[in-house]
Amino acid sequence: MSAVLTLPAAIHLAAVMPAVAIGVAQLFMPKGTRLHKVMGWIWVLAMVVVALSSFWLMGIRQGAGWSVIHLLSAWTLVSLGLAIWFIRRGNVRAHKAFMVGTLLGLAGAGLGALAPGRFLAVLLF
Repeated sequence: MSAVLTLPAAIHLAAVMPAVAIGVAQLFMPKGTRLHKVMGWIWVLAMVVVALSSFWLMGIRQGAGWSVIHLLSAWTLVSLGLAIWFIRRGNVRAHKAFMVGTLLGLAGAGLGALAPGRFLAVLLF
């Protein structure tokens, strides 16, 4: 398999990189500050781009349509919405759970992208 960077893959990777960096930084940042909120909104925007762009990536089924992995992208969009909904209602605990869960999902997807034959694995190795 050759690593050909398509426009959807480029958009996806361009959003993944800041999402990973900001997501990890948010874990160590003081919570509730203006910086936390601004960085949080940037992270949410990056994650929305990551999730939406994934619907044009169909390498697992060799272009034959969506796979079960796309259900995770849909869940990511729902999870982000719920995290925002909870924090707007003052439920910090639920907000944190959905945000951390979404970040862990991003990490899991990244590990999955390194599986043999996947685009990122071919590109890097």
